[in-house]
Amino acid sequence: MKTVNLLGLVMSAVLFAGCAGMGGKAGTTQAGSQTTASTPSGDAAITQSVKTALAADPETAGVNPEAEQGKVRLKGEVKSVTAFQKAAAIAKKVPGVVAVDNQVIVCMTCK
Repeated sequence: MKTVNLLGLVMSAVLFAGCAGMGGKAGTTQAGSQTTASTPSGDAAITQSVKTALAADPETAGVNPEAEQGKVRLKGEVKSVTAFQKAAAIAKKVPGVVAVDNQVIVCMTCK
């Protein structure tokens, strides 16, 4: 939990400078204790399940997931650090997700 809280503090500080994003390893977190690798068709199902779950929340509806071997990469824009964190949390709860790479951009001035 300290990593998530630290990430939130860092993201909050960056917001004052304008739009900020998280990419690469900094936004990558492990999900659950899933140990089985996904098949390509399983990845399509995971992608769709994550997309459906994100679309159910107005704050994360614009986030686009893509799964590969159970690892989900999130891209898109949200308007708060809370929404950034929420997108990763939603994705982690989807069955079959083994890791989340949160590359979502926090942009308070974006449409």
